[in-house]
Amino acid sequence: MTDRYDIYGGLGSPYSMKMRAVMRYRRLPHVWFQMRKDSPPIFSHVKAPVIPVFRFPDGTWMNDSTPLIFELEKRHPGQRSIVPDDEAQAFLAYLLEDFADEWGTKAMFLYRWLRERDQVQLSDWLSFDRLSGSGKDAILDAARVFRERQVGRMALVGCTQANAPLIETSTKQLLGLLEAHVTGEPYLFGTRPSLADFGWMGQLSQLAVDPTPAEMMRAEFPFTFRWLMNLDDASGIDGDWRDPFTPLPPAVKGCLKLASDVYFPFLLANAAAAQAGKQTFEFSALGMPYSQGVFKYQVKCLSELRAAYAKLSANTKLRLDPVLEEAHCLAPLRG
Repeated sequence: MTDRYDIYGGLGSPYSMKMRAVMRYRRLPHVWFQMRKDSPPIFSHVKAPVIPVFRFPDGTWMNDSTPLIFELEKRHPGQRSIVPDDEAQAFLAYLLEDFADEWGTKAMFLYRWLRERDQVQLSDWLSFDRLSGSGKDAILDAARVFRERQVGRMALVGCTQANAPLIETSTKQLLGLLEAHVTGEPYLFGTRPSLADFGWMGQLSQLAVDPTPAEMMRAEFPFTFRWLMNLDDASGIDGDWRDPFTPLPPAVKGCLKLASDVYFPFLLANAAAAQAGKQTFEFSALGMPYSQGVFKYQVKCLSELRAAYAKLSANTKLRLDPVLEEAHCLAPLRG
């Protein structure tokens, strides 16, 4: 038994950066371990070999960022929670966090591995993170192998040249919404950050260090670029949740509309293909085509979003349904 959390993650992992920022904001004692070649065999403790992996103070292990967030909420109730007190806003924050985790990550992967300049720099950097001290030749040799593997996975996760227009357009729309928001209000659901803020921070933190998207963000979305850096350690921030009976800010409404335009069509097409036993699916959004292989995990995401909506109280749905209907999110949530 210890009084701290151990986090095994990586600077190049959006979910690691998301969860480290959550831990910093919530002021939960933790130690950060950058994953290296000689790291302990942490994946033997979890089902899926993905980072970050948490070792809890009681010795249990867990990964997958959204379940981690809710487990931390259970273990530390009321301690600088990142889930809004109001049930309606809590659901919206969860929806936008899921949007970030499952669609926003495509921007991270596309920008990182589509163009040669980004491929070279990030394969070198990520190999350095794991092999620093092993010699430059060993690092560069590992980088070449890693680059080939990641570029080879692009079609599998839908980050292809053909899909790039939709991914990049939706990313710039999201960044535009944040850029208009952050100069007037600090976070999406008040003056304290929510799981939605941290979800997008994780994905966009990678765009802020990769050459091509970093240049784009600096030039077109400079305040959002800086907002990310501030949110990386918000341990000194104290704030309040938005009054649930005041209108939602344009950024939240805009993100919901973008989810209805892009994310729900993606989830629905994936789920329909999975149910039909197909290996791939396709759809169109914002006037652009998209196709990729079926992912069972994202079938689960749609199911869990619908289950979360179904569990809302009748009074909450009375307030929330008009907002969801206006954004065209209500029908896919009802199934």
